Order: sequence, then C-alpha cells, then structure tokens
Amino acid sequence: MDFTTSTLGALDWQGHGLAIGVSSADLNPDGSLGESLQPLDQSLDGLVSELVKDVDFTAKLGSSAVSRVRGAQIRKLILVGLGDSKIPSLDTLRQGAATAVRLAAQEQCETLGLQMPPGVTAAATVQALCEGGILALYRDDRFRSKIEPIPSLSQVTVLGLGDHQAAIATAQQICEGVIFARQWVAAPANSLNPVTLAAAVEELAQTQGLELRILERDDCAALGMGAFLGVAQASDLPPKFLHLIYKPEGTPRRKVAIVGKGLTFDSGGLNLKVGNSSIEMMKTDMGGAGATFGAAKAIALLKPDVEVHFISAVTENMVSGRAMRPGDVLTASNGKTIEVNNTDAEGRLTLADALVYADGLGLDAIVDLATLTGACVVALGESIAGLWSSDDTLAAQLLAASDKSGEKLWRMPLEPPYFESMKSVVADMKNTGSRAGGSITATLFLQEFVEKTPWAHLDVAGPVWTDKTSGYNPAGATGYGVRMLVEWVLA
Repeated sequence: MDFTTSTLGALDWQGHGLAIGVSSADLNPDGSLGESLQPLDQSLDGLVSELVKDVDFTAKLGSSAVSRVRGAQIRKLILVGLGDSKIPSLDTLRQGAATAVRLAAQEQCETLGLQMPPGVTAAATVQALCEGGILALYRDDRFRSKIEPIPSLSQVTVLGLGDHQAAIATAQQICEGVIFARQWVAAPANSLNPVTLAAAVEELAQTQGLELRILERDDCAALGMGAFLGVAQASDLPPKFLHLIYKPEGTPRRKVAIVGKGLTFDSGGLNLKVGNSSIEMMKTDMGGAGATFGAAKAIALLKPDVEVHFISAVTENMVSGRAMRPGDVLTASNGKTIEVNNTDAEGRLTLADALVYADGLGLDAIVDLATLTGACVVALGESIAGLWSSDDTLAAQLLAASDKSGEKLWRMPLEPPYFESMKSVVADMKNTGSRAGGSITATLFLQEFVEKTPWAHLDVAGPVWTDKTSGYNPAGATGYGVRMLVEWVLA
C-alpha cells in the first residue's frame, strides 16, 4: 500500500473511496451537519446528512459509517469519528486512519482519499496518518498454511495538507521497525530462540551497516556475568549477549543505550509457571528486545545524529538438571551478590549484567525495556507501560516521546524503603521482595546495577501484546515502544 499527499480537497478528489474525519464539533447538538461538512453534503446531494441520521453517527472516537455513492466521482463515502477535540491528537489521527483504511479494504476500494483535520502541524499529521494506516493493515501469515488474499487497497492519498513526502518516508521507516518488532515478539519459541535471534540481528547489522558485537558464553563468563549466565545455564541453547551499535556520520550530539530484556522463552525455571500463568505466551518475554532491535532498524534507516547502543542479554529460562535453584547465590558483573528466591524472576537477573555493561560505556543515558512484572499490569492495565527514573530530565524526555508516539506511559514512584524486603541473610540482596509493590521493588533491584549514567526503566509487560484488534494494532504483537524510542532518539 502506497501513501501520497495531494493539495486537492475532498470536493475535487476522484477515486474509489473517500474517508472524512469528523469530530463532534462538526455536528450540531441536534445531530445536523455543521458548516464544515455542508459543502461536501451539497456536492453529494445530501448523502452525508442522510448517513449521519440513518446510523445515528455521533463522531465518537473509533466509530464509523459507510455508504455507497451513485453518480459521483467516488464509489464509497466513509465517515470516521475523531471524538470531541477540535484539534485531534496525533494518536487520534493514527486511530482515525486505521479505521478508514480497514473499512476501505473491506469495501474493496483500490484507492482511498483521506481527509482529516490537521493536528499540531501538517507534516506531523501526515506522518501520524501514514503510521496508523500502515500498521492497521499489517498481517502476520508466516505460520499459516493458507494465506488469505491481500486487501485490494493499494493507494491512500492524504488530501488538503500539501506536499509532505518526507513525512511519509519517515512514517514508512518507523513502521518498518515496528513491524520488525511485531514479527519477533509474535514468533514462537521453536522459531525464535537465542541462536536465531542473534542471526537475525547479525543480518540487520550487515544490511544496515551497523556494528555488532556478540558475546558468547565464555566471553560473558570472562566479564563476570554470573546473573545472566545463572539464568542461561538450564537451556540446551547457548546464550547470546548482543551489542548492536549505530554511529552517525560526524560527531554525535549525544550517545545513548537502549537495553531490552531478551528471554525468548520463560518457563519460570524450577519455580515453574503453573495454573493461570499463561506459560504459552512466554514467547513474548523478549518484548523488550523486540522493541530494542525494532528501534535499531528504524534508526538505521532514519540516520539521526545520535549514537545509539542496542543491548540485550538473550537466553531461555528453562528446567533441567543444570537449572539454577531457589536459594542459589549468583554474582553479577559489578560484584554484587544475589540470592535467588524465585527462579521466575529471571528477567531482572539478565538485565542486571546488561545494565552494568551499558553503564560502563560512558553514555549520556540508558533506557531499558522489559516485560518484567505482572504487578505492573495489575497497576496500569494492558495498554499502559510503567516508567521509573531517578532522573527527571530523562523521564520528561520519555513522556514527551510517549505523547508523540501515542504509546501510553505513566511515571511510577521509586520508593527506596521498599528495598528492605529484598535484603538477604546470605547475600547482598534477593531477586524478589514482597508481593506488595512488586513492580517498584523490581525496579529498585535494577537500580543496583546502574551507578554512573542517567537511567530509566520501562515495564512493558502489558502493552506488548493485544488479544483483539484495537486502533492501529491488529490482534497479536503490537511492537510497543519502537515509535516512542525513535521519537526519544530524534528529539
């Protein structure tokens, strides 16, 4: 599906489908059309007002209405609800575009004219509309024996906002990264494992001209990564510590790291996931790594003037005679010792050594992403990620990036006294604390492994997957975090 822009408005465009974004401000309190819709209604012989009345269209966000058009230069008219705001947010525009392209595809439109009210700027509006449209029609048929026909929609033209091909190109490059992440997070563990993930990152490095360092088990042992290797020791597959580097031409204006939790499957270890633990979904426990390397692909295409290090300690958490046991004491690469009181709290152990490694690179900031705790899902639900940081500037940057990308983020408290519940009789700390405040204690654990660099932790356990289509996210892996990370790097 190709996107383009045109200076033409809805009254002049010709094609199969015409989608119009409508806010509640475009309708009068009695349901009649406001001034903004009347010219189109007149040109279509009252069809717009008739459609609004017939389906009781109120412009609620996510709502839509469609009608066949006869004797005009378009075949289908699509109304898309944008909610109450006169100036829609960028994410409202993404969702509006997603609704429009899905309906156009269902109605077998080959071309679609898309007219939406501008958001902050025309260029940002075009980018958001393209992102919403591209991501909404994404399908993952890799593991199906029968592939459904591709939707007939081949071209979408954004109307009335001028020429913004650069914004379209940016949207397409960002979406390549999001789709890259979606494919990895959705892949089953018998397809994506530490070895195949390392091979995929190696291919990414080669095709995009990035530097790559892969630390094997012996390399990690030489660096003292006992926490990471403790988790990895039960798997029959070797662990892979991945360090991918994007360097711009010239002197970078800053240097940052993105660290992603990379558990390609999490059985829980000897604290085996049982009952309603959703063990079958633990292929998604590398959602942080998926976002990390999805962002790497987008950033490599966009070529910003920022040096970015993409890091993940990749392994499986399995059950075998070699598995770490509850009560074992591991030594991380900064020398701190950890009593393992729960082998299912393994992600923080792999992140511990990854954060020590990133902290030693002399960077300006570190952001880690991890599907870390169910406690964060309980606190914030399935569509909002938690943000923890002791650096207010970095936290503000990420919240601003979240606002642009539409990927919801909520800043959570760091409460040092909560660390008391992780104190160990035999080691420096345990790897879990009390059940109360579990996402906070998990973050306090990670904080023990960052000493010098401004750092933020994102718990993305909720939003990396959705069971049903929502907005521009089809059911399945969402690619959460990629667009936000890219916005943060570009800012």
